Amino acid sequence: MSKVKICGLSREEDIEAVNAVMPDYAGFVFAESRRRIDETAAAMLKDGLDSRIEAVGVFVNEDIEKIVRLYRKETIDVVQLHGDEDAEYIRRLRNSCSCRIIKSVAVGDTLPYLPKSPDYLLFDTLSEERGGTGKTFDWHMLKCHGRQPYFLAGGLNAANVRDAIRTLSPYCVDVSGGVETHGLKDAAKIEEFVNIVRRAD
Repeated sequence: MSKVKICGLSREEDIEAVNAVMPDYAGFVFAESRRRIDETAAAMLKDGLDSRIEAVGVFVNEDIEKIVRLYRKETIDVVQLHGDEDAEYIRRLRNSCSCRIIKSVAVGDTLPYLPKSPDYLLFDTLSEERGGTGKTFDWHMLKCHGRQPYFLAGGLNAANVRDAIRTLSPYCVDVSGGVETHGLKDAAKIEEFVNIVRRAD
């Protein structure tokens, strides 16, 4: 069964919504985005998050010291890198903390070079915004991908996530805009999405 990540949580209502349906991961965005939150807000949200849900911090070319600080304060449990972070950056991060690392891979018309150093890859649609476009890419390109577990993102919603899982069987499906209404997380859409994923196999 594919796991579920609900990304871009920013309000107490979002925490209540995910606690009600228990996805595997909840994402806090620290990069430039309309969903961006600061360290203080993230700490408050994490305090309200069910301890069985792992908090993922999403970063773009962030100072390693900030990531380590958030990890050591237990504001985040997993790190997601969405920028130009290379193998040396990941090595330095690993030397500073024992966090698990997800590295995003932007997919356009072809499958690009795949880094080997992170714990997980996250495949998202290529965009100047580095994700969050609500657009899908051609999932069939991932059929030649090896056995390393990966997160699938990019335009997922209740209407297409079942097909995505049946096509690829990803380790985890990652959604943000697909469970929003007028730019805010929608508890009913979150519940629907999680229920579909758990019935998809």
